[in-house]
Amino acid sequence: MTSSTNVSINNSSDNYSWLSGNARLIDLSGQLLGAHVAHAGLIMFWAGSITLLELDRYMPSIPLNEQGLLLLPNLARLGWGVNSGNEVISLYPYFVVGMLHLVASAVLGAGGLFHVFRGAANLKDASGRAAKFHYEWNDPKQLGFILGHHLIFLGVAALLFVGKAMFWGGIYDSVAGNVRLVTEPTLNPAIIFGYLFGLKDGVWNPWGMAAVDNLEDVIGGHIWVGVACIAGGAWHIVKEPFGFARNSLTYNGHAILSYSLAGIALMAFTSGYFVAFNHIAFPPKLYGADLGQFAGVQFTLCATFLAGHVWHALKSKDEYGILTEKDKFNAIITGFIVLAIAVISLILLSVRV
Repeated sequence: MTSSTNVSINNSSDNYSWLSGNARLIDLSGQLLGAHVAHAGLIMFWAGSITLLELDRYMPSIPLNEQGLLLLPNLARLGWGVNSGNEVISLYPYFVVGMLHLVASAVLGAGGLFHVFRGAANLKDASGRAAKFHYEWNDPKQLGFILGHHLIFLGVAALLFVGKAMFWGGIYDSVAGNVRLVTEPTLNPAIIFGYLFGLKDGVWNPWGMAAVDNLEDVIGGHIWVGVACIAGGAWHIVKEPFGFARNSLTYNGHAILSYSLAGIALMAFTSGYFVAFNHIAFPPKLYGADLGQFAGVQFTLCATFLAGHVWHALKSKDEYGILTEKDKFNAIITGFIVLAIAVISLILLSVRV
């Protein structure tokens, strides 16, 4: 009986165990948290190790923007290790940043292993405050509680960047050609939110948000984002989602992941757009004039995440038995949109070059 049951499961067309990954942990909040923390550790390890590798490759006799580097220019635009002529004068800050990321990756990796092997498989069985973060996928209020904490962390990160620009040494300004403090960030909501609708100085600009051409607007935008994230996070912690959100959204593991992937896809597209077309965020004097390859990676990630969003969205409906032919048709349309994004991106990149 057991043998025949296993055969039927393995032969099922709905058996995705070969690519399930962390889906095996969907109903184990403690172990899923461990995987989440371990992923953060991998990201930290990548950032730290690549920073040190680029540091080893760096050649003082060649300008920074001619060496095809990615992370060292990113640290330089934050105002570390460069002088007013965008020349690297000290490699020590880059070494410190790389090592801090490696240490953080070890701490996060240890935390991930703890939650997987020693911690409670479900946070509801954990001791102390950890039990507060247990969730059930069909509990919108608790999911909002967890989302709120994520938003607050993002808001604090945005405001830390603002603090670096305004008070702690400044950041690199490609217009002025040096590192400076941004003492008067733009707070006018008409200017900041106008970029969302493609408005620059009251006139529509096809570059949209990438049309920003001064640090005052960039830092002002981060102030708005930081405050909005913290306020939204506090709201989600104390209040449950509105009725329309509870009724219109699907609440299970695949659905929540699909929403997350859609957000990451949007961020990847926005990042690629800025890499390709905005010299304030990515100064050619630090990164080089041709960032087509870097932008292409971002657009590729966007398409990958968007495909993952569609797949998990279909899985979430299939889990509830509400997957329809219309849903499959919409998935095909989304596939064409992904291809359109790729084609448009290539066209824009070729025009830029």
